[in-house]
Amino acid sequence: MTLFKRLIDWIDVRIGARQLAKEELVDYLLPANINFWYSMGSILLFIFVMQVVTGILLLIYYVPDADKAFRSVTFIMNDVPFGWLIRMCHAVGSNMMVLVLLLHMFSVLFMGSYKSPRELNWVTGFILLTLVQGISLTGYLLPWSQLSFWATTVATNSVSAIPAVGQYLVEFLRGGKLVGPPTLGRFFALHVAVIPLTIAAVVGLHLFLLERIGVSTPPFGLKETKNPWRPDGFRYEDHPGGIPFFPNYALQDLTSISIYLACFLGVVFFDPYLFFPKDAFLPANAFQTPAHIKPEWYFLANYQTLKIFPNEFIGLAVQGAAMTFLALLPFIDRGPEKHPLKRPVFMICAIGGILLWIGLGIWGHYS
Repeated sequence: MTLFKRLIDWIDVRIGARQLAKEELVDYLLPANINFWYSMGSILLFIFVMQVVTGILLLIYYVPDADKAFRSVTFIMNDVPFGWLIRMCHAVGSNMMVLVLLLHMFSVLFMGSYKSPRELNWVTGFILLTLVQGISLTGYLLPWSQLSFWATTVATNSVSAIPAVGQYLVEFLRGGKLVGPPTLGRFFALHVAVIPLTIAAVVGLHLFLLERIGVSTPPFGLKETKNPWRPDGFRYEDHPGGIPFFPNYALQDLTSISIYLACFLGVVFFDPYLFFPKDAFLPANAFQTPAHIKPEWYFLANYQTLKIFPNEFIGLAVQGAAMTFLALLPFIDRGPEKHPLKRPVFMICAIGGILLWIGLGIWGHYS
């Protein structure tokens, strides 16, 4: 213990570690009425770290070669000690990350935390949503199973509906006219290097903006629920009389992460194949098209939207317009009110949009 204290003293003399910890943890005050939903960001950070760690462990045995990829995954599942557990944690974690990210986005929407001056917080969060979908899509192909091969074929083929450049984009994504070994190489590079590094950089920017601007006060339980910000210069939103991040809210974060872990491990140990249809256990065969290939649950609404319209380009255009509207929401909804019950038009549109997305997903699953 004395040696540890001497090490801390040595570091403290050089960088002022104790003062920095006090300013950023103990003296960092959060709104007194902060709630559970603010822990979603910490849960997401925890999930991302787990995905990186399990991904690195899988890379020890995974072979990114079209002739060996499926066998290497089978070897991990059947022969590597606890290999099945690492792979299940990575696969289930991918789905849980999307789910928690959507819950985080919904909480920000309903608490009005995207309003000025936090437009950049929302935009970086939206970019993270897109990147997480991208890393999930690229990782889907890596096992080189029937499911991953044909789901990637369908997903990349939808880009061909874009006029003039669609076919060129498809060939660029696939590395050729058809899904094959070059596609696996490209998706592997994107999945293990390009997208994770980009996610880490955007997460850093997102946290910097949160630290620089301050935590948004929840509108619940307050008499005045309008946005206090005024466009007359930069102002940090402090919270006099609030609760310190450490140890008060740090314990809430740990509690939330523990609840998440309980749910996560419940799926891993009691229903690990929840996200694995039977075609996920067959090697890819370019000459045998499965009867019913569908994407992951978070892409089902997109999948069904393309089927609704007679022209795929119209379906892509509708999705593009919806995503653009969502990305620019802070610049469109500029009203000062933050409480959801005092924004009836917003509530109708938001709940309607969520129900439409869920309905399209269910329709896509059973169609």
